[in-house]
Amino acid sequence: MNPIIATLKEHNVSDEKVHELFQAFTQNPMMAMALVQQLGIPPEKLQALMGLVMTQPQLIKEAAASLGITDGELEKAKQQYKNQ
Repeated sequence: MNPIIATLKEHNVSDEKVHELFQAFTQNPMMAMALVQQLGIPPEKLQALMGLVMTQPQLIKEAAASLGITDGELEKAKQQYKNQ
């Protein structure tokens, strides 16, 4: 299992919330960041997760693909994030 999704599951984040989070990321990356903070993940785990994402950004793509989110949607989100 993808380590991003595994960490979310470890903290009892439902499949629905995981998909909602990644869908929000494709539409508005800043909104997704706010959603992550509302999931109740302890700060040290959240920091470790963010470090993992920063060092292995392909994990976002892998997690999104496993949720049925396309590369095009991810690229759009990436551009939106860069423009903010």
